[in-house]
Amino acid sequence: MSEVLSIILGGGQGTRLRPLTRARAKPAVPFGGKYRIIDIPLSNCINADLKQIYILTQFNSASLHIHIAHTYVFDHFSKGFAEILAAEQSLEHTGWYEGTADAVRKNLSHFKTHNPEYYIILSGDQIYRMDLRDMLKAHCDSQAAITIACTPVSREDAGQLGILKADDRNIITEFLEKPGPTKDISEFKTPPELQKDKNRGDTYLASMGIYIFNAEIMHKCLDNTSPDFGKHIIPDAINTFKVNAYLFEGYWEDIGTISSFYNANLNLASIKPMFDIYDEERPIYTRMYNLPPSKMNFSSMNQSIASAGCIITNSSITNTVVGVRTIIESGASLNGVVCMGADFYETEAQKQINARNHLPNIGIGKGSIIKRAIIDKNARIGEGCRIGIDNINLNDGDYEINPNNGKSENYSIVDGIIVIPKNVVLYPGTTI
Repeated sequence: MSEVLSIILGGGQGTRLRPLTRARAKPAVPFGGKYRIIDIPLSNCINADLKQIYILTQFNSASLHIHIAHTYVFDHFSKGFAEILAAEQSLEHTGWYEGTADAVRKNLSHFKTHNPEYYIILSGDQIYRMDLRDMLKAHCDSQAAITIACTPVSREDAGQLGILKADDRNIITEFLEKPGPTKDISEFKTPPELQKDKNRGDTYLASMGIYIFNAEIMHKCLDNTSPDFGKHIIPDAINTFKVNAYLFEGYWEDIGTISSFYNANLNLASIKPMFDIYDEERPIYTRMYNLPPSKMNFSSMNQSIASAGCIITNSSITNTVVGVRTIIESGASLNGVVCMGADFYETEAQKQINARNHLPNIGIGKGSIIKRAIIDKNARIGEGCRIGIDNINLNDGDYEINPNNGKSENYSIVDGIIVIPKNVVLYPGTTI
């Protein structure tokens, strides 16, 4: 495994995940109550004993850098590392990353010092659990130059993904980038010999954006100015090298939109979640918070997750993910809510200052009712707020609340989901 260098792409501006990405990179967005999205690909690497890892970042990367620095510290004997490589200016390169391939190309000088035999390219914003050792073994056994992880998808999902055609030997013969909903792609249907689940109907092989390159081949593929792997490098490589498909039929979710993020979170709270976070053999690693256990005072919870350090009092919690340090006061009701929690506890002195300034405490105030919403970190939801309960027009967009005290705060509605951004204050009695 010391011959393998893992490269995790930190993503671009993450515009489709706003407002959650207004002040942070998409891989740094909290997930599942206690994790961040970047923890998933990093954990897949560590569980496969791939511990030489670079994370390439560019936009709003400060919180991501802090999380990586405080979480992924390897001992000196393992020779492992998880290092951030932010976009930088040099004598050869003066601009930002122009795409996934451009980001890797501009850091090749750092990668080549390790003299790897293989590169694994991973996305920093996907939710899945894959044995990367098995993919690496399949790559070596096939003697391919490049191996692409593929997953079967429906025709509806295929329109927004890169679609591959493979023969009965798993060799990829053609690539089609985002064909859209109307284009005839019947010739790209998954061959029966590659479709393990025969009950799924017609499926198409979608690229997961996970690649294994022989090192010399990747250097050759990047000896140009093409900016992107999916749009440029991979289609060109198929015509030149042996490129194999590695079929993955487990759970995989590309966290590209607010709705996909919301649904992936709430699925964790279901009776049998599609993404298993309870696998002791292959854990999901994250920062050690050293928080106390959560405390439930006369509350009811149904199909919900409560992370560490929460205090929930006389409340009803249904189909909800409750993040670290969340304080939920008496009489509150949450249904279908992704609550990211808080970065700190407020002291009694701070709460007294809040009261003098008529400012709600961090958390969910008494009697507040919230449904189908995402509440980002450190939000202050006052007493008696009603979010997503009343009959309102859920048109997507950014909105402003103008309470009686003359102060205004912003919220967003995306994919019919109300999003309360980080640090926002909702004063008592606010209705959205």
